[in-house]
Amino acid sequence: MSKRVSVFRREHFNAAHRLFVPQWGDARNEEVFGKCSNPNYHGHNYELEIKVTGQADPVTGYVMDLKVLSEMVREHVLEIFDHKNLNLDTEYFKDLNPTAENIVVVIYEILREKIDAKFDLKIRLYETQRNFVEFPA
Repeated sequence: MSKRVSVFRREHFNAAHRLFVPQWGDARNEEVFGKCSNPNYHGHNYELEIKVTGQADPVTGYVMDLKVLSEMVREHVLEIFDHKNLNLDTEYFKDLNPTAENIVVVIYEILREKIDAKFDLKIRLYETQRNFVEFPA
């Protein structure tokens, strides 16, 4: 029987965004997205939690070196999203509404390409202290 262990890394980034559907008028966007559809954007202090699950290496005892994970997240997520306007400053959200749901999936896809497939990966993103999303569900 294998002993699977989960390791976690928490990170933080700040970003602005606007939720809107270009095909809708301002009134419909405001009706659906409220203050989040402000034409001048708004921001969040996001908390990001990365969970990697697998078997610990018999020599190192690590599932994954958390320094390596931290550097990976910094290079491939934080440097792209931190202190950015997600709608204007990133390619990921040029044509994708930057909802928390879409952001968490994008981050998952970025990291899934970088982390060995032998590990399970789960991403949790807190948009506020009370609102968060997780992928995969």
